Amino acid sequence: MTASARDMPFRHYVRVRYQDCDSQHVVFNARYGDYIDLAVTQFLMASMPGRDPFDGSFEIQLKKQTIEWFGPFHFNEVIEIATWVSRFGRTSFDVRFELRRPDEGQAVVVADTVYVHVHGEKGVFRSAPLPDEARALLEAGAKGKIVDHAGYLPVVVPG
Repeated sequence: MTASARDMPFRHYVRVRYQDCDSQHVVFNARYGDYIDLAVTQFLMASMPGRDPFDGSFEIQLKKQTIEWFGPFHFNEVIEIATWVSRFGRTSFDVRFELRRPDEGQAVVVADTVYVHVHGEKGVFRSAPLPDEARALLEAGAKGKIVDHAGYLPVVVPG
């Protein structure tokens, strides 16, 4: 991975919803997998513009996910999820997710996820080499692009 992909990663903003919180008034640990899944979907759409993520032309499956918590998020807080590919293999790639409060530099949650590129029919999938075109797009990683589903960033009207 190039240093610039890490320095200017794709970012996805989400807001903690009431139903995401547990009885301790913090985000329930299982919800982080949901946030990560949303972020990788947005990352793939931003990295591969013009491609329908559900057209079957690029299929991946989660193989392994490790999540490390350094603190909690609470109801109505905004989470910035920085996302980039940290490693490529022949059929797989690792994606790094750093979840933080937008106004703070320190990651609150870090997740490393291994995805495997697959090909198959009738619901039977087998690992397949990562296409060169997809690898190049993922390596570029939608540097600096932002998707804001939290309403955090100011709206700029072209004018």
